Amino acid sequence: MDDGTFQIRPLCPAFGAELIDVDLGASVGDALYSRIHAAFLRHQLLLFRDQNLPAANQVALGQRFGEVQIHVMSQYHADGFPELYFLSNLDENGEPSGKHPDKGTLAWHTDGSWQRVTGHATFLYGIEVPSEGGETHFCDMYGAYESLDDAMRQRLQGARAIHNLDFSRSRRHADDPMTEAQKREAPPVDHPVIRTHPETRRKCLFLGDHAETIAGLDYAEGRALVEEVNALAVRPEFTYRHRWRPRDLVIWDNRCLMHRATCYDSARERRVMRRCTILGEVPE
Repeated sequence: MDDGTFQIRPLCPAFGAELIDVDLGASVGDALYSRIHAAFLRHQLLLFRDQNLPAANQVALGQRFGEVQIHVMSQYHADGFPELYFLSNLDENGEPSGKHPDKGTLAWHTDGSWQRVTGHATFLYGIEVPSEGGETHFCDMYGAYESLDDAMRQRLQGARAIHNLDFSRSRRHADDPMTEAQKREAPPVDHPVIRTHPETRRKCLFLGDHAETIAGLDYAEGRALVEEVNALAVRPEFTYRHRWRPRDLVIWDNRCLMHRATCYDSARERRVMRRCTILGEVPE
């Protein structure tokens, strides 16, 4: 496929595309941005290989899509840009530490679902990548919604999930909990379990690991329903598994995809990633 500016190669049958012969290290003009954004809405996930993307350029590119999030977990800020979320297993001497920087990323989730104004797009850049593991998997929430049977759709109609960063952080990364100040900055919020994408107008599921329970239900019943629907959403035919190369940039739509990282040997392998998330809107 060719749009006159770049080649497009599909990544898997359900979604995702590699955009070939695009240099994002330079300034992205209006015409190129318009074509990239159209591809973003159509394919949900875009891959750009061999990008020379300094920190300032990554932030500037993110700002073309909207307001860049300043993450409440300030210990991950790096490179002089609070807009960037730095994920590295290297210690102060630049050697693998054996510690995973954020174990919460290993569970299926949606960036920013714990905020009232949720994540629009995420830009993840691979600086150093392991020889094995450390992949990122993505799952199509349009397909997940469309695969639900009628009984489950009726059960979820009008349901709202409570998304809570402290809940997900505590159970996945209890050795590095949120501070009391961070908890005050990120109180629990509720969002529809079935949302309508604000640009494509397609319906999709909106849950993930930050979703704790269902508003109005007994806590245990709501918790069980969240787990049941999260498990139904993740199916092989809706999933793309990205094997990272150095200088890969992946941009995805948080409104209709979930994602997770996979494990790697953090004591021997190096993995350094730089992320920024663009704020979107209150889900409808």
